[in-house]
This record gives sequence, C-alpha cells and structure tokens, in this order.
Amino acid sequence: MKEQIYTIPVTETVDRINENGECTCLLCSLYKKLEDDELNLILGASMMEPDIRIKTNKEGFCRKHFDMMLTMKNKLGLALMLQSHIDEVRNTVFPKEGLFSPKNKCDASLKPLEEHTKSCYICGKVDFHLGKMAETIVYLWEHEEEFAKKFSKMPYFCVEHYRLLLQTGVYKLPKNKQNDFYTAVSSIQKAYINSLYDDVSWFCKKFDYRFEDEPWGNSKDSCERAVKFLS
Repeated sequence: MKEQIYTIPVTETVDRINENGECTCLLCSLYKKLEDDELNLILGASMMEPDIRIKTNKEGFCRKHFDMMLTMKNKLGLALMLQSHIDEVRNTVFPKEGLFSPKNKCDASLKPLEEHTKSCYICGKVDFHLGKMAETIVYLWEHEEEFAKKFSKMPYFCVEHYRLLLQTGVYKLPKNKQNDFYTAVSSIQKAYINSLYDDVSWFCKKFDYRFEDEPWGNSKDSCERAVKFLS
C-alpha cells in the first residue's frame, strides 16, 4: 500500500519520541525532517535538474525558506536559482506592451503577482509529504495494534497538526472507526492542554506577591510551550 512508503520515518520518529521522553508534536518532528531534506536537496542534487528549476522559477519560495537557505553553505546554488527566478518574475508580472490598454495593465499584473507571492516550492513539497505521513499514521493506527499503543504515548500535537490528524481520520477511516480515532487523539490532546493551562496559570500567579515564595514547578517555560502548541 502507498501508506507503507512513509512507514519507516513515522515509526522511527514515534519510537524516538517515546524512548527519549521528548515533549514535542509528532508531526512537527516529521515536518522538520522533511523541511531539512528538501532544503538540502534544492541547494544540492536537485538544483540543476531542469524540471525542478522550472518549478522553482514559477513557484519561488516564502520568506521563511529564503531565510533558511541564506544560512546554508551553497550560496552559489542559491544565487543561480535566484537569477532564473528573478528572470521568471520580471517576464510574467509586467504586462507585455501592445497586449493591454493602459487602463487594464494593473489588472493584468495582479494574477501573476498573486501567484508569485502566495506560492513556495518547499512549502508545497513538505505539505504534500506531511499529508501522506498523516495518512500513514492513521493507517498504522487502524491496522497495527503495537503502533496504536506507542501512538497513545505521544505527549501532544500542536493545534494545526491535531486538525490535520482529525481531518485525515475522517478522510481515510471507515465511519465505524472514526470516533475511536477521535478518542485516541483527543485524549492525548485534552490531557496536555489541561496541564498546559495549569502551568500558564501558575506562571501568572507567581507574579502575585502572595505566591512569590512558592516553587515554580513546570511553569517557567510554559509561555514558550504554549506558543509552540498553539502555532
């Protein structure tokens, strides 16, 4: 089955999180690995492939991934991509003379500008593969009891990936298993969000003089964890 293509990275990440006691979202960890792989490929082996260059010229990159590429070693590879991408932009966002009357040149520029500013080659690739990994998670949860047990020990899922898991469950599971999957995922989420709320609340109380001598407990990094969870 197609889901099995992504089985190894999913199961290895689940095992690593459980074995190391990492407090992280499973899909965030998978996203980071996919992102790193794509960035290394795009400035390495994929850089000179004509079909890849056509796509990067057309789609470009978001600011986040441009900034990440600027910190990487292959600055020449980035410059070569920028050269051809800039050429693509200047040839598509300016209306060709003679094809449009002066009054509709603004309209003619808007569509290509919108395409250039809303697309990112890396985001598209990572989102596609992460979607397939979410399908693999649902597939393994449904068919492998041992995986379901390991999955139940995940610490939490960020809000965005919690949505992705539930959406994938609705899409991939038969109706008679969807509620069970919801229970499996939401029980993890409810436990974490309740403990996170308590930690943030205690962090706030620590600024009240009545609690200044009380221990911080797990609240010192609660704001950072909350932002990580919510975004």
